[in-house]
Amino acid sequence: MDFLDEIPDEEAMLVVTSPPYNLGKEYERVLEIDRYLSQQKKVIEECVRILHPMGSICWEVGNYVDNGEIIPLDILLYNIFHDLGLHLRNRIIWHFEHGLHCSKRLSGRYEVILWFTKSDDYKFNLDPIRIPQKYPGKKYFKGPKTGQYSCNPNGKNPGDLWVIPNVKHNHVEKTAHPCQYPVGLIERLVLSMTEEGDMVFDPFMGVGTTAIAAILNNRRSAGAETMRDYYDTAVDRIKKASTGELKTRPMDKEVYRPPKKSKLATNPFMEC
Repeated sequence: MDFLDEIPDEEAMLVVTSPPYNLGKEYERVLEIDRYLSQQKKVIEECVRILHPMGSICWEVGNYVDNGEIIPLDILLYNIFHDLGLHLRNRIIWHFEHGLHCSKRLSGRYEVILWFTKSDDYKFNLDPIRIPQKYPGKKYFKGPKTGQYSCNPNGKNPGDLWVIPNVKHNHVEKTAHPCQYPVGLIERLVLSMTEEGDMVFDPFMGVGTTAIAAILNNRRSAGAETMRDYYDTAVDRIKKASTGELKTRPMDKEVYRPPKKSKLATNPFMEC
């Protein structure tokens, strides 16, 4: 909060973060849910203060778990943003295929990015994050455009369901942080909601992923982190990103699928 106090009003074009989920990880203490939300509100209020009138806030969250019952944090946090006058543009679902396996409920394989804007006049550019068309050769079959290609040649809107691998032990970006999100996830937000030279801020910086996504795309960045080990890792990664030495997973790389005849994809329990 002290660092946030030093940032001028309306300085950041984009605020991106993934706050603690109140699960008792090494970087947090489990609080009563009302107290947790109160702490979140204080940070969010400051983020709104430093947000440019044309800016966006993207709050990436999962579930709080209380005695086996899941409580979606995006639902609990929505009213804080709404009461501060922000406008929800999308509830982006980040789907990944690996994680803890549950025995008494379905395993969680997604988290949510709440995308809010400060006004109705906000920056958004779809072109840098378009994905390949499913039917690029499709044409209009009637009307004045009959015979012309019907799709955008630059690709299609990626929609609000993003399938991007999470950072697990064999991921090229893996650090000691237990809940690290991938650079490619944040790059989509940075590229679509800011322009070169804009400021991107992360109030829960962790190991610097938001800053890296900003730097790799010629944006300015600032962030705050209370854990010294994570801060040191972030500084090292940011330096490597600045010099082109940091390895990251490309934003547009497809999810790996093992060949059907490979050993990994063959079920050893099925009869030949």
